[in-house]
Amino acid sequence: MYKSIQSKPLLNLFSQDDIDKIHAASLELLERTGVEIHHPRALELLDDAGANIEDGGLVKFPTHLVQKAIHTAPERVTVADRLGERSLFLEGSNVYYGTGSDLKYTYDPKSGKRRPSTLGDIETSARVADSLNNIDFLLTYAMANELDQEVVDLHHFYAMTKNSVKPMVLTPFSSETTKTMLKGIYEVAVEIAGGVEELKSNPFIILYGQFTSPFQHGEMDLERLLFCSDKELPIVYAPTIMASASGPATLAGALAIGNAEILAGLTVSQLNNPGAPFIYGGHVAPLDPRTSVFSYGNPEWHMSSSALMQLSNRYKLPSWSTGGCTDSKLFDGQAVGEAVYSILLSGLSGANLIHDVGYLESGLAGDLSYVAALDEFVGLTKRILSGYTVNEETLAVDLIDELGPGGDFLSQRHTVQHFKEETWIPHLLDRQGFMSWEQAGSKTLRERANEKVQEVIEDHEPEEIPEDKRERIEEIIEETSEEAREKAS
Repeated sequence: MYKSIQSKPLLNLFSQDDIDKIHAASLELLERTGVEIHHPRALELLDDAGANIEDGGLVKFPTHLVQKAIHTAPERVTVADRLGERSLFLEGSNVYYGTGSDLKYTYDPKSGKRRPSTLGDIETSARVADSLNNIDFLLTYAMANELDQEVVDLHHFYAMTKNSVKPMVLTPFSSETTKTMLKGIYEVAVEIAGGVEELKSNPFIILYGQFTSPFQHGEMDLERLLFCSDKELPIVYAPTIMASASGPATLAGALAIGNAEILAGLTVSQLNNPGAPFIYGGHVAPLDPRTSVFSYGNPEWHMSSSALMQLSNRYKLPSWSTGGCTDSKLFDGQAVGEAVYSILLSGLSGANLIHDVGYLESGLAGDLSYVAALDEFVGLTKRILSGYTVNEETLAVDLIDELGPGGDFLSQRHTVQHFKEETWIPHLLDRQGFMSWEQAGSKTLRERANEKVQEVIEDHEPEEIPEDKRERIEEIIEETSEEAREKAS
């Protein structure tokens, strides 16, 4: 009688004609303006493929090379967790949310005071993320300010893996020790996965890389890109375009640059190893003209991210976006408002990986109570994105007709069968009456979220890495750190 329809709302802020114009402008920039490529192997690949290379490593990209790269890149990237369970299916409009990385400051979960972040904060944040139902992947959250920054990436990685089984995105720094750190990270990942082929088939890590915009791709930035292409590890190779600074004040022009830079990275990756997994995405936003701050709460960033998601759909590439962040200095009304609208907008845009859930202070600080509260709003957003199933069973015409005017549906089997899947129930958001709320302590959302964080810190035990693997990982970290220090000295 009725056809079953699973509704999934998606929002396109820009017309297809606008997206086609941005794409065309990006190809024109790649052919006419070009990109500085400062990596010998990348230049050799581009030269052999017929790109025009000028003095100083300026590369002009023929359109046919870019189009071929779009064609050979996989439309689907699957990411597993630490246990090898495939859990992130990056394709179409599948949406997953995760934390952010490398926060210089942390609000202490016990004292509530803002202080420099430590390795312990990475461990704690990973454990909290591991426990939250709606956080699907994690980044480091904090940074270990107290450690030697030349070797800190491996310690960050190990702290995350010890405290969570969820998929993770790693953000190794670009420095003289990049090659050594990449090698060490890879060896640790292989040890955890159980072998090279196991890691290739079910990667539980994604690497993240940036470069200097506009159009300057440094040696270590490209080293990370080529390393992932060689090993067939997924990578996000993301521009950061600051409109009015590293791009024109017009957001359309800034988007054209950002898209061109992503396509340049994609082309190098695919020339090196056709079919290597590549995740499309970047950050395009204006500087605040009053403060010169790269604002995380401004609407233009998240509008631009929506445009990039439409471009990723045009290219049929897995996508990376941003949501759940704020310019507020602490967990307050501004923080919730800016985070929630960006969580919803990025979800409605169909982005696959949405990161930075819990960022405060324009990406400088974090508060795990804020992360726990936003986990609730991510759950709310996922409910919206799941839509309604419309078929004979859910329309329930026969039941409605049977009960008729004034019918009581509460005791019906149909209600028992469906109400749980149809109704989203919060855990931290308060729906009590005033007197019940007052009797429960008149607690704010922040207080309830902090209590949850304290419970996780006290009680949550993530699945451990087997002892024999831990011993080998610690040997790799020590050997790699020693090698990196020698190269840096």
